[in-house]
Amino acid sequence: MSERTRSDAPTDARVLVRVQEHALSVDEATRAVADPGAGATCVFAGTVRDHSDAGEVSGLTYEAWLELADVRLHELADEMLERWSACRVAIVHRVGELDVGETSVVVAVSAPHRAEAFDACRHGIESLKRDVPIWKKEALVSGESLWVMGS
Repeated sequence: MSERTRSDAPTDARVLVRVQEHALSVDEATRAVADPGAGATCVFAGTVRDHSDAGEVSGLTYEAWLELADVRLHELADEMLERWSACRVAIVHRVGELDVGETSVVVAVSAPHRAEAFDACRHGIESLKRDVPIWKKEALVSGESLWVMGS
């Protein structure tokens, strides 16, 4: 499987943004935000759980509008750097079919202090879910599949 990113994306050595088909690495995101000026690093890893309001889940499929997702993720990373004086930001999201237990998204932030790292990380995942064109379809154990909005 190939990595799905835009080659003309804005470059900033403080930012790692990627939408990809292969497994995510929390360690890679953590390394990407390592910075000597950081006194705190906060990492959020979202995983596929085995249940939802609709029933038992056997897996998820993520689809993305790649070009727009890349733009929005870079805008979000820039906002996190500026608003919370973050040192570095990593936002990596998976697309394709995922099994229960697999990591679907990683948001990592380093900042001079823990409050900024926590706040920026929380803002990052909440904004991604709300504003970035990445969609989730749940496969239920019953055989039914449902698109899930706003989660």
